Formats: sequence, structure tokens, C-alpha cells
Amino acid sequence: MSSQKFLPSSVLSTDRFGARYRWVILSIGVAAQASFAAAFSGLPVTGVLMRSAYQMTTGQLGLVLGCMALGVTFSEVIWGLLTDRFGDRKVLLTGLLTTGAALLSLAMLVVPTGSKVPSYLLLGAGLVLVGILGGSVNSSSGRAIMGWFTDGKRGLAMSIRQTAIPAGGAVGAALLPWLAQRFGFQAVFGVLAVFCVLSALATWFWLHEQPLPEVSISNQVANGPTPLYRLDVWRLAIASGLLTAPQIAVLAFGGIFLHDHKAAGLALISGVIVVVQVSGSIARIVIGHYSDRGADRRTLVRAIGLLAAASTLALALFADASIYWVASLLFLSGLAASAWHGVAYTEIATMAGATRAGTALGVIGMTIFASAFITPALIPLLLSASSWPITWGVIAFAALLAVPVSPKRSSNV
Repeated sequence: MSSQKFLPSSVLSTDRFGARYRWVILSIGVAAQASFAAAFSGLPVTGVLMRSAYQMTTGQLGLVLGCMALGVTFSEVIWGLLTDRFGDRKVLLTGLLTTGAALLSLAMLVVPTGSKVPSYLLLGAGLVLVGILGGSVNSSSGRAIMGWFTDGKRGLAMSIRQTAIPAGGAVGAALLPWLAQRFGFQAVFGVLAVFCVLSALATWFWLHEQPLPEVSISNQVANGPTPLYRLDVWRLAIASGLLTAPQIAVLAFGGIFLHDHKAAGLALISGVIVVVQVSGSIARIVIGHYSDRGADRRTLVRAIGLLAAASTLALALFADASIYWVASLLFLSGLAASAWHGVAYTEIATMAGATRAGTALGVIGMTIFASAFITPALIPLLLSASSWPITWGVIAFAALLAVPVSPKRSSNV
């Protein structure tokens, strides 16, 4: 039940564009992913200012900040199917331009002005739309990169693309609160729209698709099941969603945990989260490069799941230890839970084959963003019913469950 693989290096179209053109494609993919990540990861950092500007309760703010992930969850698979049908260039252009238009609409119509404060429901609906449109970036940019890189570089390339998420989030986290405080949310949404438009322009001028052999396309479509009906694809996607839980828990609630449970200061909290983001990005690249040297990607995902579960369980068991031990365990949990992205995305696209990679990337994107929506909603409920150690124990169990769910190494791979 194997699908048509991506093109080997011998048939890559280097005559027209040159051997280094693939790095241009990777740069465009990184820029597109970072543009959306600046909104997805940057807007939550403005939470305190947003709550005040839109006169929301904390519960309403939590709902609003989860709306973008909800929109991505709804649209990922659809965008993946469209990418396989119409090509990554068309879908990426459409997604970036419409996402920019949606953000511009928020800047013009859904911002506080004088005595008029828009409803939080209207703001949430707008962010759901941004998520629905922005979900196009994941599958289209990933399929473009997978098409231009050979097996010997795909793990590294996809891992580099995945670092665009924390990198774009870091830009958003640094820039958006300052914009909101100085110029209001009209500037926040306007600048995010500009990021998307600039990425669309780069896509228009420099992104070209890797052509597939014409004789094999019809056979690929006719033979073998779509990724939507493959159990191994769904197993890897669900395992990735489970591994997202500790990552989101550390990034979204690690600071609150350190503050409320250990009375940590802002400097230590910021330092831990920044180090997790930076080291997690480095780990993605290192592990992606390691997989290109012959390491089995499925085995790597399962091993990372064990490490994430063990470190998060240790955090649960030693939550009352010295603050520096607790901070170290929090760092290890976040590091392990951030390291698997590149190899998982590469493996699921390779499993699906060249003409169906977009669909497979949509499936894994859907499960990851669903987890990104569910985890922040679940943690406050766990805390109200139990304690931080039990909450971290539940998160550790989710990571451990990813190990048997993830498919084992296949002799056909």
C-alpha cells in the first residue's frame, strides 16, 4: 500500500532555475509560515491589553484567543485537498492574500474607537475567519518544499520551515504588544496584514512548482487510498496532536505555573520560555538533519514522545522541589515537546506521496491545531478540579499515549 514517492534528485528541474533554487522555495515557505505565526502566536501576548481594550472578562478573552486555532482546525484538510488539486503556488497565494484581507478588515471594522467597543463575539468570529484562511499556509508551503528537496535534505528543510513558527511568534510577541499600547489594535491587525501581503508578493515573484512526471500522475491518483483513508497517516497525525499538548502547556501555562506555584519573578519566567523556544527550534533542525542521515523518522517520533512524557511526569512528581529544579524540568518538557515537528511533517508527506502530500499535511495540521485549541481550554478545568502536579501528570499521559499511537517503523519505508 505504498504511494508514489517524491521525485529523486536525478529528475528535479534544476536546468531552468539552478540547483540552489530550492533554497529560495524554502525561504518563501519560511516567510509565509512566519507571517501567519506572528498572528497566531503573537496575538495571545497582547492578551492583557486586548482584554482591557475590548472590555472582556478573562473567560471571554480565553475564548477569543482560541478562535484562530479553531478556524485552522476546521480548514486544514480542505486546504490540503485544494493544494493537491490546484497546486501549492495558487493555494499559497490565495491563502496569504485572503488572510491579509481578513486582518485588514479587522483593522478597519473591529477595533475599539472612542466610546464604541466591538463585541468580543465579533472579534472572535473575525479571528476564526483568519484561522480558516491562514490554515492554507501549512499544507501549501510544506508541499512546495517537499517537492523541491530530495530525500537527503527533506528532513532538514521541513525542520527549518517549522522553526518559522516560533520565529514568527517571537516577532509577534516582541512587536504586537508595543503596537497595541502605542497605536491600538488597528495597527496590530494592519501590520499583520502587511506581513501576509509581503509574503504573497514573494510567492508571486519567486515560487514555482516542481513539475511531476506526467505519465505517472493519473496512476498515482487511481492507485492506492487517499491519506484520508490510511490508518498509518491518521496514527501519525493523532500522535502529533498528542505531542502538541505538552508543548502548548509549557508555552501557554508554564509562566503561570512558575508564578502561581513557585512565586517566580518575571525575569525567570521570560528566560525559561525564551530558552524553550530557541532550543526547541535548534532541536528541530538537528533532529531533521539527523533523520536525513538515515535515522528512521517514525522511531524518532516515538522516542521523542517517551522523552516528553518522562520529563513532564518528572515535573508533576517534583512540582514542589526547588524553583530551579522545577524550571529545569519545565525546560526539558518544553524542549522535548518542540523537537518532533520537522520529522513528523516530513514523514507524513513522504508516506502520502507527491500528489497527495498536501492532504496529508492538512490532516496533521488539523490534529495539531485541534490540540492547540483543546489544551488551553482543558488546563484551567483540570486546575480548578485538582492541582498543578495532577495537571502535569495528565499532560504527561497524553505524551506517553502518543508512543503506541504513532506507527512503528515499516519495512517498506
